[in-house]
Formats: sequence, structure tokens, C-alpha cells
Amino acid sequence: MTAFICTACGTQYAEADAPPPRCVICEEERQYVPPTGQGWTSLPALRLRHLNAWRQYEPGILGIGSQPAFAIGQRALLLETPHGNILWDCISLLDDATVALITALGGISAIAISHPHFYTAMAEWSRAFAAPVHLHAADREWVQRGDPALSFWDGDTLALTPDVTLVRCGGHFPGGTVLHWNRNGRGIVCSGDILSVTTDRKFVSFMRSYPNFIPLSAAEVMGIEKALAPFAYDTIYGHYFDRVIAGGAKEVVRVSIARYLAAIGRSHR
Repeated sequence: MTAFICTACGTQYAEADAPPPRCVICEEERQYVPPTGQGWTSLPALRLRHLNAWRQYEPGILGIGSQPAFAIGQRALLLETPHGNILWDCISLLDDATVALITALGGISAIAISHPHFYTAMAEWSRAFAAPVHLHAADREWVQRGDPALSFWDGDTLALTPDVTLVRCGGHFPGGTVLHWNRNGRGIVCSGDILSVTTDRKFVSFMRSYPNFIPLSAAEVMGIEKALAPFAYDTIYGHYFDRVIAGGAKEVVRVSIARYLAAIGRSHR
């Protein structure tokens, strides 16, 4: 029995004798099946062709991503908080070196994931570190490999620790979530691609589907703005290694939302 992994989106499926006939994540309009057709791999095979690279953005914030890039190519973040380490978002590859390094840093107390495209091999990560996985219940239908460690939360916010809060913004998916860390009075937002840091790292933007160029509605974007309004923050970590807005992030989001709404012909209010 093999837990097959989709090579296009990185989602790991429940153990089976043969690959699934299709990837339901890729066949939905927010993702895509490559022109070459659906492909599958496994964690042992992935370990032969890829390894995980690390980047320290600042003390206590480490990026982890596979090289060469695999599937969507996002990187996860390891946040070393006073109340335990949190893995934000997830990647398909978990290898011995990654387990050894994270264990040496104190392990993982909790895993939180922004949306279904980044669920990937969350069950593998959870089992390796005996950590619960926090997912918004609005996206429960997209889980392809169930596990007792999956914890579904409802509502608009979930306090993981006294200084870390999950915030449901919606948008890209109904349960689209960002993480807010009040780090010694300095606010940090880990956004996945719910708020996607642009290539020039001067703005954020919003899409229902990034590969298929489907924008979000004005109402959905203003919903994201409303969800983040109560939180102070200065830095945004996006979903790729280089997508970071290091300062003035709350003003960047304000300007970006106004720019987006103007571009789709909608006034801000």
C-alpha cells in the first residue's frame, strides 16, 4: 500500500494499491492537470530526487522548501514561539535531515495550514512530530488523507497560543486562513497565498485561481480586509522563499486592496 502524491499539486492521498484515477484538487478550477497528464509519485521516490533547503529570515523564523522545486513549489515556515514551535503551511517532502533538524530545534507543537493546495503530506509531518494539524472546517471536503490528528476549527479566529492567532480570511478558499504572530509587540502575518506577495514585493494581490487567472470578487477582497483589520502587523511572509514584505505591511495591504478594487472597476466603499 502506497500513499500516492500528486506531482502537480503535491497532495498526498490515502494508502492504496494503485494511484487514484484522478486528482480532485487538480481537476477543480483553482488548480490544473498538466498538459502531459496526471502524474503520481510517493514519499520514498520523492526523497531520491529532492531535498529540503532552509532559509533563516530572522531568529526564530525559518523557511523550508524542496529543491528542485516540487509541485506548486511553496515553502513552509517554522516559527519558534515561546509556547512551542509551529509549522505554518506544509510541503510534500519530509526527509530524515528535516526531521533531525526540527527535532534539534525543539520539534513541532502544532501545524496550521492556509488552504487545501498546501495540505500536501500533512499527515506525514503530524505523525513525525506528534503534532495536531489545525484546518478550517469550511475546507474539510478537500482533505484526501484523513488522520486522527486533524483538528477542524470553525468561526473567524482560533488562538493557537497566547501570541499566535489563526484568522479566517476566506477568498482563495472559503476557509482560507492566515496566521498572526504578536511577537514581542511586533505583528507578523504569514499569509500563504491568501494574500499573495507580488513578484516586486511592493504589494499583495488576490485570486480565486492563480494558474487559471480567476480574480476574486470585490466582496471577497473586502472580506479579507475586514478579517485583518483588528490586527497590527508590520511584516508579511508569503508562500515562496523570496515573497516577504519586511516593513510597513499593513499599509501595503491597504494600498493593495484599493489598487485591486480600482482595477476591477469597483470603488473601495
